Amino acid sequence: MKKYKVAILGATGAVGREMMKILAERSFPVEELHLLASERSAGQKIQWQGRELTVEPACDEAFRGMDIVLGAAENDIAKRFAPAIVKAGAVFVDNSSAFRLDPDVPLVIPEINPEDAKKHKGIIANPNCTTIVSLVAINALNQDSPIESIVASSYQATSGAGAGGPIELMNEVEALREGKSYEPKVFQYQIAYNVIPQIGGEAFEGYTSEEMKMQNEGRKIMHLPELKVSCTCVRVPVVRSHSVSIVVRTKEKISVERARELIAAAPGCRLVDDLKNKKYPMPLDTSDQDTVFVGRIRDDLTSDNGLNIWCCGDQVRKGAATNAVQIAQLLTE
Repeated sequence: MKKYKVAILGATGAVGREMMKILAERSFPVEELHLLASERSAGQKIQWQGRELTVEPACDEAFRGMDIVLGAAENDIAKRFAPAIVKAGAVFVDNSSAFRLDPDVPLVIPEINPEDAKKHKGIIANPNCTTIVSLVAINALNQDSPIESIVASSYQATSGAGAGGPIELMNEVEALREGKSYEPKVFQYQIAYNVIPQIGGEAFEGYTSEEMKMQNEGRKIMHLPELKVSCTCVRVPVVRSHSVSIVVRTKEKISVERARELIAAAPGCRLVDDLKNKKYPMPLDTSDQDTVFVGRIRDDLTSDNGLNIWCCGDQVRKGAATNAVQIAQLLTE
C-alpha cells in the first residue's frame, strides 16, 4: 500500500489536533506527518502514534515533498499558503471558508459528492460544520425527490468558536456560582444560561455570514443551483456537537415512513426517532464520534411536501476534522 507524506497546517488548534487523532483512528497510510503552526507554537513536542513530533513553523518551504496538506487554519493563513502548497505538488484539503465558493475548487462531503473530489486543481474545500451536519442528515431525501427549499435553525456549541469557547462557558458558570462577574472575551455576550442569535457578521439583508453558508454551500455540494435556504444560527451553552432543526420541502411528497427508511440507510446517519420512548438526537450522545443522528421526523404542518427533521453531529469531528480526513482518503483510492 502506498504511503503518503502529510502535513497539517494549524496543527496545534482544536481541529488540527483532532485531525491527528482521526488519521490514527482511520489507519491513514502516513509515511511522514508534519505539524505546522505559527512561529509562536513552533518547537512544541506532540505525541502521535508512539512518536514524538516537533511542531514546525509554517513557511513556503515546509510543503516541499508533501502529498497532502490538511488545513486547520484561518482564512488568511489558508490564502497565504495555498499557492505554495499547490506549487509543491501537494493537494490542499482546506477547512477554512477561503475557497469554498471558488468555482475551480470542489466543495466535498464524501457521503454526498465524492466524485467532485477528483476534479480538483490542487485545492479541495471542506464545508462549514453546520452545512455538513445538516446535509448529511437530509441528503437521502434529495436522492428520492429534489429538495427545493430548507428552513433551518442551528443550535451551535461553544466549541464551534474554537478551544476558548468551552473554557469561557465553564469559567462563566463557575464565576456566576460564586457570585462573581466574568467579562466575555470569546463571545459578544455571556453564553452561560443564555443563547446568542448571531454567529458571524451581517452578510445579506440581515442574514449573517454563517447563515448564508447553508444556502451557498448547499447549492454547490448537492448540485441544486436553485435551492433556497432561510437559516438562523444561534450559539447555545453546549460544550460540543451542533444541533439543527430543519424543514425540508421536496418536489414530490415524501412520507414520514419513507423518510425514516431513507435516513436509516443513508451513509453517515443514524436514525434515532422514537418520541414515545423519549429517544431523539442530543448533543451529549453525538459528541466525540462521526455519525450524524437524525430524529423527530414528522410532516410539516405548513406545506404539503414538507418534513420537519432534527439532527445533531459533532462539529469538531464530522463537521471539520473527520470530513477533511475522509476527503484525503478519497485521494488515496
